[in-house]
Amino acid sequence: MEKKKREASAAGGQWAVEASGLVKTFGDNRAVDGVNLHVKTGSIYGVLGPNGAGKTTTIRMLATLLRPDAGSAQIFGHDVGREPHIVRQLIGVTGQYASVDESLSATENLVIFSRLLGLSRVDAKRKAAELLEEFGLTEAAKRPLKNFSGGMRRRLDLAASLIAQPPLIFLDEPTTGLDPRTRAQMWETIRRLVKTGSTVLLTTQYLDEADQLADRIAVIDRGHVVAEGTVDELKMSVGTASLQLRVAEPLETEHARRKVEQVLQVRAAVSAEAGKITAPMSDPDKVADLLIALREDGIRLAEMSMQKPTLDEVFLTITGDAPAEDKPSGQHAAAHQLKEANV
Repeated sequence: MEKKKREASAAGGQWAVEASGLVKTFGDNRAVDGVNLHVKTGSIYGVLGPNGAGKTTTIRMLATLLRPDAGSAQIFGHDVGREPHIVRQLIGVTGQYASVDESLSATENLVIFSRLLGLSRVDAKRKAAELLEEFGLTEAAKRPLKNFSGGMRRRLDLAASLIAQPPLIFLDEPTTGLDPRTRAQMWETIRRLVKTGSTVLLTTQYLDEADQLADRIAVIDRGHVVAEGTVDELKMSVGTASLQLRVAEPLETEHARRKVEQVLQVRAAVSAEAGKITAPMSDPDKVADLLIALREDGIRLAEMSMQKPTLDEVFLTITGDAPAEDKPSGQHAAAHQLKEANV
């Protein structure tokens, strides 16, 4: 089986996932409406969107758990509709909630999963021990799962999905409800999975999670992919970076603001509480010219920084809380900017 999986993975070339025009309708609700995705082998691909955007439904179609009403998808070159038996050998799926049996111990859960996947009793016990060590659960191996924390159960759920060592792992909001420390541990585990040869497709509502982990991100809203690109590309799609500086002598703040506007040819603002000057910055090369001009005028700086737009700003711009009739213009503008940038 392992040889077959390696051969199947290699046959897929550079793309672990290729989806085109995926559609899924539940009654009058068009949950997924023409989703296109291309996930590069060996990467972490983030799917970001609000509740009900269509993220989980998309994952379920790619994982052969739902049949698309329209469109097509391939996993390492294998069609999810025509070759589901091969696709299932190539993937691992971890949902939003742990699929483990809380009446059993961690070891018993993993042994059962291993046996269901065809491992012998001896191999199942060995695999369970390896995974418990990998996910830091060895000391709790015999403890009833009802005494596990949410983070421990989530790690065990992820361990169970890795028994067959799949080349593609779907993680559907894997850190929902976890405390910050456990989330950070999960992030390290996800990075380690990719370093050892897996590809990860991650859905999340946490902007910092997507920012920390994903090589590329697709933003899904109301069943559509409304933007796609690297984190930096998405940030640049909603605006330029900003320059922030504060002068050493507060009385020179207004003089410095005028100098910023003169050199950068932009409008600059001063925050009343902190005396900080903020100006849009589309050309970082002009910062050197500004520093020379300020020095020539005898203006000393207490601090200076460049700040890119945050992923929060990207998310709100593309999927923000505008009324439905007003919302498409923001979506289309961001998408158009990405297209113009050849994202």
